[in-house]
Amino acid sequence: MRRRYSDVMTATAPPLTDLLSAARVVTLPMRVKFRGVLEREVLLLEGPAGWAEFSPFLEYHDDEASRWLAAAIEAGWQGFPTAVRSVIPVNATVPAVPAEQVGEVLASFDAVHTVKIKVAEAGQSLADDARRVGAVRHLLPDAKIRVDANGGWNVPQAITALTMLGVFGLEYAEQPVPTIEGLAAVRRALGGSVLIAADESVRKATDPLAVARAGAADLIIVKVAPLGGVRRALGIVAEAGLPAVVSSALDSSVGIRAGVALAAALPELPFACGLGTVALMAADVAAEPMVAVDGGIRVRDVAADPALLARYAASAERREWWLDRLRRCHALL
Repeated sequence: MRRRYSDVMTATAPPLTDLLSAARVVTLPMRVKFRGVLEREVLLLEGPAGWAEFSPFLEYHDDEASRWLAAAIEAGWQGFPTAVRSVIPVNATVPAVPAEQVGEVLASFDAVHTVKIKVAEAGQSLADDARRVGAVRHLLPDAKIRVDANGGWNVPQAITALTMLGVFGLEYAEQPVPTIEGLAAVRRALGGSVLIAADESVRKATDPLAVARAGAADLIIVKVAPLGGVRRALGIVAEAGLPAVVSSALDSSVGIRAGVALAAALPELPFACGLGTVALMAADVAAEPMVAVDGGIRVRDVAADPALLARYAASAERREWWLDRLRRCHALL
């Protein structure tokens, strides 16, 4: 009998003292602004099963951030499920940069077969989006292109935008509007001309399966940390019954390793995954970063390098901020 996602157990939380003693906090510079930041703060843990990452975005409340800690505990204290594939195809990611910077961003990635492009950025126009998507299509005429609006449009705007951007040949559009009802309306209006993928409506919802029940998406985006771990994410995908794309949350290589573990364990993987974001960073914590080679990331273990941890160590003030957050989230597990 198929298990419900709520029945998929993760590792028991280790004592808080163990986590605090293992915690290392780093500040990693970005090559380009992404999600409005030029630096990514990350808390790393080393457990008996390996390295783990706890890096919920700064604005997330503790109840949501606690799921990221559950995922880190799974990685460091339980390990990952058995892999059924050895290489994970990944897409390049183009942030909401001006069109003239697209070539520079793409140059930081290895061979590019699929590209995800950020659209609907606050303060930008649909014309800006069209120029950015058009620049990618011009530089990569044979690549698969997908766009990600992060819920930045309303329903009429999304229909207009995706009808316009559809001329570039879109593989799918990720979270064009914020709500599940809106996703369903956009999907009906487009009539299959552009596939709809749900991201925030899965990982930030109290019921991550509501999208599937509402017929609001053609596929779902799953991220290990926001969903509470690899095993819980596997259960959600199985119960949703929709194709899945595994994506990152702007992780270091340690966090990317967990995403790779999820993609490697899925029974089917019909789309390239959004796990190539280490290429957007100007620094990492691993001597051998988890980056794509010929468009794919090899399934392997990864460890934080002591020299890099020291080089990018966060300030004492920021370290204490993260340790306080760790204490609060541990209490919620």
